Amino acid sequence: MKVSIINGPNLNLLGKREPELYGAVSFDDFLRSLQERFPNITIEYYQSNVEGKLINEIQRAGFSSDGIILNPGGYTHTSVAIGDAVAAIKAPVVEVHISNVHAREEFRRQSFVSPKAVGTICGLGLEGYALALQWLMRRA
Repeated sequence: MKVSIINGPNLNLLGKREPELYGAVSFDDFLRSLQERFPNITIEYYQSNVEGKLINEIQRAGFSSDGIILNPGGYTHTSVAIGDAVAAIKAPVVEVHISNVHAREEFRRQSFVSPKAVGTICGLGLEGYALALQWLMRRA
């Protein structure tokens, strides 16, 4: 099984950016632990701060992966195009957010991705990625 994790803007700063909200672990460190926990799954990882590059990667992975775990970051609330990319692909997409977006500013409660995703996990920290991976494994 092959799963793609795609992270959007500012997630390259995990472990440095607002650790009280996002934690003190870098995504690279977390990814290594995730690969150790799920050795039978090939995990591809991509991160970009650029909307068009994220769309290109969603389209690529959407026809070559068995599932996608997508954290669109701030584009969640602004990008109709990312939502359209999710709707256009074959692979199921689980939307993940590290923080509970519903407990934050009101504008963060709107997602252009959620209506196109098979599910959304938010507010469970980095463990949300592991939960999404477990769900995708059971679904396969």
